[in-house]
Amino acid sequence: MDQDSSAAIPSDITSLGGKSWTAYIRVIAIGFVLFCIVTPLAWRASVVAGIVVLLLSLGFTAYQFLELRSYHLYFNDIGVWIYSGVLPWKKGVAGVKWRDLDEAVYFQSIGSWLFKSYSIRIGHRFTKSSEILVSHMTRGNEVVMKINGRHQDLVRANALN
Repeated sequence: MDQDSSAAIPSDITSLGGKSWTAYIRVIAIGFVLFCIVTPLAWRASVVAGIVVLLLSLGFTAYQFLELRSYHLYFNDIGVWIYSGVLPWKKGVAGVKWRDLDEAVYFQSIGSWLFKSYSIRIGHRFTKSSEILVSHMTRGNEVVMKINGRHQDLVRANALN
């Protein structure tokens, strides 16, 4: 994967969006279990254990929400990039350069169609390990059309040399 460790998103970009609200359902379900089932059980065992479990649950749930909010997909004149990360050692940008782009595709299901939340794959023409896979992408079908349209424009203009 072509990577750049810069923490800031450049200003000369075309923003494609981030994670959909459907990505948060899993975090909400885990938070519900942690707060409504695990914490009361720990509290019954001892007050200290209850407080520790409550604080850990709060920290875990908050981190998961922030991590989901950090995803940002965009493209610029060099390629298609995804920025993510909350903690300094997890922040980063990964992407596929236009010259190496195979195609962008989205995966349909009845849920993705109903909620406009698609999984997308932005393929690298030489290696599968360098592709971008994003689940729960807001309007992923439109994102894929924008990426493929821009790529075709660059191919037609012979600008990928």
